[in-house]
Amino acid sequence: MYSLLQQATSTGLYDEQVKKLYHVGQILGLSEDVLETLATPERVIQVKIQLKGADGKVKTFIGWRSEHNSALGPYKGGVRYHPNVTQDEVIALSMMMTWKNSLLQLPFGGGKGGIRVDVTKLTKDELETLSRKYIDALYKYLGTDADVPAPDVNTNPQTMAWFVDEYIKLTGDIDFSVFTGKPVEIGGLPARIYSTGLGVAVTAKAAAEKFLGGVSGKTVIVQGFGNAGYYAAKFLQEMGAKIIGVSDSKGGVIDPNGIDVEKIKQIKDATGSVINYSGGKKVTNDELLISECDILIPAALENVIHKNNAPKVKAKLIAEAANGPLTAEADEILKQKGIIVVPDILANAGGVVGSWVEWANNRMGNIMGEEESKNLIVRKMEEAFNAVYQKYNKLGDQDMRTAAMALAVERVVNAMKIRGML
Repeated sequence: MYSLLQQATSTGLYDEQVKKLYHVGQILGLSEDVLETLATPERVIQVKIQLKGADGKVKTFIGWRSEHNSALGPYKGGVRYHPNVTQDEVIALSMMMTWKNSLLQLPFGGGKGGIRVDVTKLTKDELETLSRKYIDALYKYLGTDADVPAPDVNTNPQTMAWFVDEYIKLTGDIDFSVFTGKPVEIGGLPARIYSTGLGVAVTAKAAAEKFLGGVSGKTVIVQGFGNAGYYAAKFLQEMGAKIIGVSDSKGGVIDPNGIDVEKIKQIKDATGSVINYSGGKKVTNDELLISECDILIPAALENVIHKNNAPKVKAKLIAEAANGPLTAEADEILKQKGIIVVPDILANAGGVVGSWVEWANNRMGNIMGEEESKNLIVRKMEEAFNAVYQKYNKLGDQDMRTAAMALAVERVVNAMKIRGML
Protein backbone atom coordinates (compact mmCIF):
# COMPACT_ATOMS: atom_id res chain seq x y z
CA MET A 1 0.00 0.00 0.00
CA TYR A 2 1.31 3.44 -0.77
CA SER A 3 3.52 5.62 1.38
CA LEU A 4 1.05 7.69 3.39
CA LEU A 5 -0.70 4.58 4.66
CA GLN A 6 2.61 2.88 5.43
CA GLN A 7 3.57 5.91 7.52
CA ALA A 8 0.26 5.80 9.43
CA THR A 9 1.48 3.46 12.15
CA SER A 10 0.99 5.58 15.29
CA THR A 11 -2.24 6.55 17.05
CA GLY A 12 -2.07 10.22 16.07
CA LEU A 13 -5.24 11.81 14.74
CA TYR A 14 -3.87 12.23 11.22
CA ASP A 15 -2.74 8.60 11.09
CA GLU A 16 -6.17 7.48 12.25
CA GLN A 17 -7.86 9.56 9.57
CA VAL A 18 -5.60 8.15 6.84
CA LYS A 19 -6.45 4.62 7.96
CA LYS A 20 -10.17 5.39 7.86
CA LEU A 21 -9.85 7.00 4.43
CA TYR A 22 -8.03 3.96 3.05
CA HIS A 23 -10.61 1.59 4.47
CA VAL A 24 -13.34 3.51 2.65
CA GLY A 25 -11.18 3.88 -0.46
CA GLN A 26 -10.86 0.11 -0.76
CA ILE A 27 -14.63 -0.29 -0.51
CA LEU A 28 -15.19 2.38 -3.18
CA GLY A 29 -12.47 0.93 -5.39
CA LEU A 30 -10.43 4.15 -5.45
CA SER A 31 -6.91 3.98 -6.85
CA GLU A 32 -3.87 4.71 -4.70
CA ASP A 33 -3.09 7.95 -6.53
CA VAL A 34 -6.61 9.25 -5.84
CA LEU A 35 -6.33 8.27 -2.18
CA GLU A 36 -2.98 10.02 -1.89
CA THR A 37 -4.52 13.18 -3.34
CA LEU A 38 -7.42 12.97 -0.89
CA ALA A 39 -5.07 12.46 2.07
CA THR A 40 -2.88 15.44 1.15
CA PRO A 41 -3.94 19.04 1.93
CA GLU A 42 -3.85 21.59 -0.87
CA ARG A 43 -2.03 24.10 1.30
CA VAL A 44 -0.66 24.27 4.84
CA ILE A 45 0.45 27.65 6.17
CA GLN A 46 2.69 27.93 9.24
CA VAL A 47 3.00 31.25 11.03
CA LYS A 48 5.17 32.56 13.84
CA ILE A 49 3.57 34.98 16.30
CA GLN A 50 5.62 36.99 18.78
CA LEU A 51 4.27 38.84 21.81
CA LYS A 52 6.25 41.10 24.13
CA GLY A 53 5.10 40.72 27.71
CA ALA A 54 5.01 43.36 30.44
CA ASP A 55 8.33 41.97 31.70
CA GLY A 56 9.97 42.75 28.36
CA LYS A 57 10.38 39.11 27.41
CA VAL A 58 9.25 37.93 23.98
CA LYS A 59 6.88 34.97 23.77
CA THR A 60 6.90 33.02 20.53
CA PHE A 61 3.98 30.92 19.31
CA ILE A 62 3.52 28.73 16.23
CA GLY A 63 0.23 28.60 14.38
CA TRP A 64 -1.13 26.82 11.31
CA ARG A 65 -3.96 26.90 8.80
CA SER A 66 -4.57 23.77 6.75
CA GLU A 67 -6.63 24.16 3.58
CA HIS A 68 -7.38 20.57 2.74
CA ASN A 69 -9.72 20.46 -0.24
CA SER A 70 -11.67 23.08 -2.22
CA ALA A 71 -13.51 20.83 -4.71
CA LEU A 72 -16.90 21.72 -3.23
CA GLY A 73 -16.26 25.33 -2.26
CA PRO A 74 -14.21 27.64 -0.03
CA TYR A 75 -12.31 26.09 2.86
CA LYS A 76 -14.34 26.02 6.08
CA GLY A 77 -13.31 25.08 9.59
CA GLY A 78 -12.49 26.34 13.06
CA VAL A 79 -9.39 27.72 14.76
CA ARG A 80 -8.27 26.17 18.05
CA TYR A 81 -5.91 27.49 20.74
CA HIS A 82 -4.31 24.67 22.73
CA PRO A 83 -0.81 23.78 24.03
CA ASN A 84 -0.95 20.41 22.25
CA VAL A 85 -1.87 21.69 18.79
CA THR A 86 0.35 20.22 16.06
CA GLN A 87 0.54 20.58 12.31
CA ASP A 88 -0.55 16.96 11.84
CA GLU A 89 -3.60 17.50 14.07
CA VAL A 90 -4.64 20.59 12.11
CA ILE A 91 -4.25 18.73 8.81
CA ALA A 92 -6.28 15.80 10.13
CA LEU A 93 -9.07 18.07 11.33
CA SER A 94 -9.13 19.91 8.00
CA MET A 95 -9.52 16.55 6.24
CA MET A 96 -12.42 15.70 8.54
CA MET A 97 -14.02 19.05 7.70
CA THR A 98 -13.86 18.16 4.00
CA TRP A 99 -15.84 14.96 4.66
CA LYS A 100 -18.21 16.70 7.06
CA ASN A 101 -19.08 19.52 4.65
CA SER A 102 -19.46 17.05 1.80
CA LEU A 103 -21.68 14.73 3.84
CA LEU A 104 -24.00 17.59 4.82
CA GLN A 105 -24.02 18.81 1.21
CA LEU A 106 -22.73 22.24 2.20
CA PRO A 107 -20.98 24.50 -0.36
CA PHE A 108 -17.63 24.25 1.42
CA GLY A 109 -14.34 22.43 1.34
CA GLY A 110 -12.35 21.54 4.46
CA GLY A 111 -10.08 23.80 6.47
CA LYS A 112 -8.77 24.04 10.03
CA GLY A 113 -6.47 26.30 12.02
CA GLY A 114 -4.70 26.33 15.34
CA ILE A 115 -2.13 28.01 17.54
CA ARG A 116 0.01 26.11 20.02
CA VAL A 117 -0.69 28.17 23.13
CA ASP A 118 -1.91 27.78 26.70
CA VAL A 119 -4.57 30.49 26.90
CA THR A 120 -4.62 30.33 30.71
CA LYS A 121 -1.15 31.89 30.72
CA LEU A 122 -2.14 34.92 28.64
CA THR A 123 -3.87 38.11 29.71
CA LYS A 124 -6.95 39.19 27.77
CA ASP A 125 -4.89 41.87 26.03
CA GLU A 126 -2.25 39.30 25.06
CA LEU A 127 -4.97 36.97 23.78
CA GLU A 128 -6.41 39.75 21.64
CA THR A 129 -2.97 40.63 20.25
CA LEU A 130 -2.27 36.96 19.52
CA SER A 131 -5.57 36.66 17.66
CA ARG A 132 -5.01 39.79 15.61
CA LYS A 133 -1.46 38.77 14.69
CA TYR A 134 -2.75 35.38 13.54
CA ILE A 135 -5.03 37.19 11.08
CA ASP A 136 -2.20 39.55 10.12
CA ALA A 137 -0.24 36.50 8.99
CA LEU A 138 -3.12 34.77 7.20
CA TYR A 139 -5.54 37.38 5.87
CA LYS A 140 -4.37 37.10 2.25
CA TYR A 141 -5.59 33.50 2.22
CA LEU A 142 -8.98 34.22 3.83
CA GLY A 143 -12.24 35.49 2.38
CA THR A 144 -15.96 34.82 1.97
CA ASP A 145 -15.27 32.82 -1.18
CA ALA A 146 -11.80 31.58 -0.18
CA ASP A 147 -11.48 30.40 3.44
CA VAL A 148 -14.00 30.99 6.25
CA PRO A 149 -12.72 30.32 9.82
CA ALA A 150 -14.88 29.73 12.91
CA PRO A 151 -14.43 29.05 16.65
CA ASP A 152 -13.08 25.76 17.98
CA VAL A 153 -11.31 24.67 21.18
CA ASN A 154 -10.59 27.70 23.42
CA THR A 155 -11.85 30.21 20.85
CA ASN A 156 -15.26 31.85 20.94
CA PRO A 157 -17.40 34.70 19.53
CA GLN A 158 -15.06 37.28 21.06
CA THR A 159 -12.12 35.73 19.21
CA MET A 160 -14.11 35.91 15.98
CA ALA A 161 -14.90 39.60 16.67
CA TRP A 162 -11.17 40.34 16.92
CA PHE A 163 -10.61 38.35 13.72
CA VAL A 164 -13.32 40.31 11.86
CA ASP A 165 -12.07 43.68 13.04
CA GLU A 166 -8.46 42.93 12.10
CA TYR A 167 -9.49 41.55 8.71
CA ILE A 168 -11.49 44.71 7.93
CA LYS A 169 -8.60 46.94 9.00
CA LEU A 170 -6.18 45.05 6.77
CA THR A 171 -8.37 44.72 3.68
CA GLY A 172 -10.78 47.64 3.89
CA ASP A 173 -13.50 45.13 3.00
CA ILE A 174 -16.41 45.40 5.46
CA ASP A 175 -17.53 41.80 5.08
CA PHE A 176 -18.73 40.00 8.19
CA SER A 177 -19.30 36.69 6.38
CA VAL A 178 -15.56 35.91 6.29
CA PHE A 179 -15.84 34.49 9.82
CA THR A 180 -18.66 32.57 11.50
CA GLY A 181 -19.46 31.96 15.15
CA LYS A 182 -19.43 35.74 15.68
CA PRO A 183 -21.29 37.72 18.36
CA VAL A 184 -24.91 38.40 17.41
CA GLU A 185 -24.20 42.15 17.34
CA ILE A 186 -21.99 41.76 14.26
CA GLY A 187 -23.93 39.20 12.27
CA GLY A 188 -23.61 36.15 14.45
CA LEU A 189 -26.38 33.56 14.53
CA PRO A 190 -28.15 33.01 17.88
CA ALA A 191 -28.53 29.30 17.02
CA ARG A 192 -24.78 28.90 16.32
CA ILE A 193 -23.85 28.68 20.01
CA TYR A 194 -25.86 25.47 20.45
CA SER A 195 -25.83 24.11 16.90
CA THR A 196 -23.14 21.45 17.51
CA GLY A 197 -24.90 20.02 20.56
CA LEU A 198 -28.25 20.24 18.80
CA GLY A 199 -26.87 18.23 15.88
CA VAL A 200 -25.50 15.58 18.23
CA ALA A 201 -28.88 15.27 19.93
CA VAL A 202 -30.79 15.11 16.63
CA THR A 203 -28.57 12.36 15.20
CA ALA A 204 -28.47 10.42 18.48
CA LYS A 205 -32.28 10.53 18.59
CA ALA A 206 -32.53 9.42 14.95
CA ALA A 207 -30.12 6.53 15.61
CA ALA A 208 -32.01 5.54 18.77
CA GLU A 209 -35.23 5.39 16.76
CA LYS A 210 -33.59 3.09 14.20
CA PHE A 211 -31.60 0.86 16.53
CA LEU A 212 -32.98 1.17 20.10
CA GLY A 213 -36.71 1.58 19.58
CA GLY A 214 -36.71 5.30 20.36
CA VAL A 215 -34.95 7.81 22.60
CA SER A 216 -37.59 8.26 25.31
CA GLY A 217 -36.38 6.84 28.62
CA LYS A 218 -33.00 5.78 27.22
CA THR A 219 -30.03 6.35 29.54
CA VAL A 220 -27.30 8.71 28.35
CA ILE A 221 -23.73 9.35 29.51
CA VAL A 222 -21.88 12.43 28.25
CA GLN A 223 -18.09 12.45 28.56
CA GLY A 224 -17.03 16.10 28.36
CA PHE A 225 -19.32 18.91 29.52
CA GLY A 226 -18.18 21.82 27.40
CA ASN A 227 -20.40 23.56 24.89
CA ALA A 228 -21.13 20.50 22.72
CA GLY A 229 -21.57 18.10 25.64
CA TYR A 230 -23.82 20.43 27.61
CA TYR A 231 -26.16 21.23 24.73
CA ALA A 232 -26.26 17.60 23.57
CA ALA A 233 -27.33 16.60 27.09
CA LYS A 234 -29.81 19.47 27.34
CA PHE A 235 -31.55 18.71 24.05
CA LEU A 236 -31.57 14.94 24.62
CA GLN A 237 -33.15 15.49 28.04
CA GLU A 238 -35.80 17.66 26.38
CA MET A 239 -36.37 14.82 23.88
CA GLY A 240 -37.16 12.44 26.74
CA ALA A 241 -33.80 10.75 27.34
CA LYS A 242 -32.47 10.21 30.87
CA ILE A 243 -29.03 11.72 31.52
CA ILE A 244 -27.28 9.53 34.10
CA GLY A 245 -23.62 10.53 33.76
CA VAL A 246 -21.50 13.55 32.85
CA SER A 247 -17.85 14.48 33.23
CA ASP A 248 -15.28 17.17 32.62
CA SER A 249 -11.47 17.23 32.82
CA LYS A 250 -11.56 16.81 36.63
CA GLY A 251 -13.77 13.74 36.69
CA GLY A 252 -17.37 12.67 36.43
CA VAL A 253 -20.60 11.83 38.21
CA ILE A 254 -23.00 8.93 37.63
CA ASP A 255 -26.52 8.92 39.05
CA PRO A 256 -28.84 6.10 37.88
CA ASN A 257 -31.80 8.16 39.11
CA GLY A 258 -31.03 10.85 36.54
CA ILE A 259 -29.14 14.15 36.50
CA ASP A 260 -30.74 17.56 36.10
CA VAL A 261 -28.67 19.02 33.23
CA GLU A 262 -29.38 22.66 34.09
CA LYS A 263 -28.56 22.10 37.76
CA ILE A 264 -25.21 20.42 37.06
CA LYS A 265 -24.37 23.13 34.52
CA GLN A 266 -24.95 25.78 37.20
CA ILE A 267 -22.72 23.85 39.62
CA LYS A 268 -19.94 23.55 37.01
CA ASP A 269 -20.15 27.27 36.25
CA ALA A 270 -20.06 28.15 39.96
CA THR A 271 -17.41 25.70 41.17
CA GLY A 272 -15.41 24.82 38.08
CA SER A 273 -16.37 21.15 37.81
CA VAL A 274 -19.31 18.75 37.58
CA ILE A 275 -17.71 16.62 40.32
CA ASN A 276 -19.20 19.00 42.87
CA TYR A 277 -22.70 17.80 41.98
CA SER A 278 -24.20 16.40 45.20
CA GLY A 279 -26.03 13.38 43.79
CA GLY A 280 -24.71 10.09 42.46
CA LYS A 281 -21.19 8.73 42.76
CA LYS A 282 -17.88 10.21 41.62
CA VAL A 283 -16.03 8.40 38.81
CA THR A 284 -13.01 8.99 36.61
CA ASN A 285 -13.38 9.70 32.90
CA ASP A 286 -12.03 6.22 32.17
CA GLU A 287 -14.69 4.66 34.40
CA LEU A 288 -17.40 6.81 32.87
CA LEU A 289 -16.63 5.62 29.34
CA ILE A 290 -17.18 1.97 30.26
CA SER A 291 -20.23 2.46 32.48
CA GLU A 292 -23.61 0.93 31.71
CA CYS A 293 -25.87 3.09 29.51
CA ASP A 294 -27.89 3.06 26.31
CA ILE A 295 -26.22 6.03 24.63
CA LEU A 296 -22.65 7.22 25.16
CA ILE A 297 -21.56 10.63 23.90
CA PRO A 298 -17.78 11.27 23.92
CA ALA A 299 -17.63 15.07 23.75
CA ALA A 300 -14.07 15.84 24.82
CA LEU A 301 -10.77 14.66 23.31
CA GLU A 302 -9.74 12.41 20.45
CA ASN A 303 -8.77 8.74 20.82
CA VAL A 304 -10.42 8.28 24.25
CA ILE A 305 -11.87 4.92 23.19
CA HIS A 306 -9.11 2.62 21.99
CA LYS A 307 -8.14 -1.04 21.76
CA ASN A 308 -7.62 -1.31 25.52
CA ASN A 309 -10.99 -0.01 26.75
CA ALA A 310 -13.22 -0.66 23.73
CA PRO A 311 -13.88 -4.30 24.80
CA LYS A 312 -15.26 -2.93 28.11
CA VAL A 313 -17.68 -0.39 26.59
CA LYS A 314 -21.25 -1.26 27.60
CA ALA A 315 -23.20 1.39 25.67
CA LYS A 316 -25.51 0.20 22.91
CA LEU A 317 -25.02 3.33 20.79
CA ILE A 318 -22.27 5.96 20.60
CA ALA A 319 -22.68 9.44 19.10
CA GLU A 320 -19.35 11.18 18.57
CA ALA A 321 -19.64 14.81 19.68
CA ALA A 322 -15.83 15.13 19.75
CA ASN A 323 -13.60 14.83 16.70
CA GLY A 324 -11.99 11.40 16.45
CA PRO A 325 -12.85 10.02 19.92
CA LEU A 326 -12.53 6.43 18.63
CA THR A 327 -9.40 4.91 17.14
CA ALA A 328 -9.64 2.71 14.05
CA GLU A 329 -8.95 -0.34 16.25
CA ALA A 330 -11.75 0.65 18.61
CA ASP A 331 -14.10 1.00 15.63
CA GLU A 332 -13.48 -2.61 14.65
CA ILE A 333 -13.89 -3.89 18.21
CA LEU A 334 -17.17 -2.02 18.71
CA LYS A 335 -18.46 -3.26 15.36
CA GLN A 336 -17.78 -6.84 16.45
CA LYS A 337 -19.64 -6.12 19.71
CA GLY A 338 -22.65 -4.83 17.75
CA ILE A 339 -22.37 -1.29 19.15
CA ILE A 340 -23.68 1.32 16.72
CA VAL A 341 -21.47 4.40 16.24
CA VAL A 342 -22.83 7.65 14.79
CA PRO A 343 -19.51 9.06 13.47
CA ASP A 344 -18.14 12.52 14.18
CA ILE A 345 -18.44 13.76 10.60
CA LEU A 346 -22.19 13.26 10.97
CA ALA A 347 -22.94 13.59 14.70
CA ASN A 348 -21.09 16.85 15.37
CA ALA A 349 -21.74 18.47 12.00
CA GLY A 350 -24.41 20.73 13.49
CA GLY A 351 -21.69 23.29 14.20
CA VAL A 352 -20.68 23.71 10.58
CA VAL A 353 -24.32 23.62 9.48
CA GLY A 354 -24.89 26.53 11.87
CA SER A 355 -21.85 28.26 10.40
CA TRP A 356 -23.21 27.73 6.88
CA VAL A 357 -26.54 29.31 7.87
CA GLU A 358 -24.68 32.27 9.44
CA TRP A 359 -22.42 32.68 6.38
CA ALA A 360 -25.39 32.57 3.99
CA ASN A 361 -27.47 34.84 6.23
CA ASN A 362 -24.69 37.46 6.31
CA ARG A 363 -24.47 37.37 2.53
CA MET A 364 -28.24 37.87 2.22
CA GLY A 365 -28.33 40.80 4.65
CA ASN A 366 -29.22 38.90 7.85
CA ILE A 367 -32.84 38.11 6.94
CA MET A 368 -33.18 34.83 8.90
CA GLY A 369 -34.29 34.61 12.54
CA GLU A 370 -33.31 32.13 15.25
CA GLU A 371 -36.25 29.74 15.00
CA GLU A 372 -35.96 29.49 11.23
CA SER A 373 -32.22 28.91 11.57
CA LYS A 374 -32.71 26.22 14.22
CA ASN A 375 -35.30 24.41 12.09
CA LEU A 376 -32.95 24.50 9.09
CA ILE A 377 -30.12 22.98 11.16
CA VAL A 378 -32.41 20.19 12.41
CA ARG A 379 -33.65 19.47 8.88
CA LYS A 380 -30.12 19.28 7.41
CA MET A 381 -28.99 16.94 10.19
CA GLU A 382 -32.00 14.66 9.75
CA GLU A 383 -31.52 14.53 5.98
CA ALA A 384 -27.85 13.66 6.39
CA PHE A 385 -28.61 10.94 8.93
CA ASN A 386 -31.23 9.38 6.66
CA ALA A 387 -28.80 9.40 3.71
CA VAL A 388 -26.12 7.70 5.82
CA TYR A 389 -28.62 5.15 7.15
CA GLN A 390 -29.66 4.26 3.61
CA LYS A 391 -26.02 3.86 2.58
CA TYR A 392 -25.40 1.76 5.69
CA ASN A 393 -28.20 -0.63 4.70
CA LYS A 394 -26.98 -0.73 1.10
CA LEU A 395 -23.38 -1.61 2.08
CA GLY A 396 -24.61 -4.44 4.28
CA ASP A 397 -21.58 -5.53 6.30
CA GLN A 398 -20.12 -2.10 7.09
CA ASP A 399 -20.61 0.32 9.98
CA MET A 400 -22.20 3.79 10.03
CA ARG A 401 -18.80 5.52 9.84
CA THR A 402 -17.91 3.68 6.67
CA ALA A 403 -21.32 4.58 5.20
CA ALA A 404 -20.88 8.27 6.09
CA MET A 405 -17.31 8.38 4.80
CA ALA A 406 -18.31 6.60 1.60
CA LEU A 407 -21.00 9.17 0.85
CA ALA A 408 -18.70 12.08 1.66
CA VAL A 409 -15.67 10.80 -0.24
CA GLU A 410 -17.77 9.89 -3.29
CA ARG A 411 -19.12 13.43 -3.51
CA VAL A 412 -15.67 15.00 -3.22
CA VAL A 413 -14.16 12.63 -5.81
CA ASN A 414 -17.03 13.28 -8.21
CA ALA A 415 -16.63 17.05 -7.81
CA MET A 416 -12.87 16.78 -8.39
CA LYS A 417 -13.40 14.70 -11.53
CA ILE A 418 -16.03 17.10 -12.92
CA ARG A 419 -13.74 20.08 -12.30
CA GLY A 420 -10.73 18.33 -13.84
CA MET A 421 -8.84 18.08 -10.55
CA LEU A 422 -8.48 14.31 -11.01
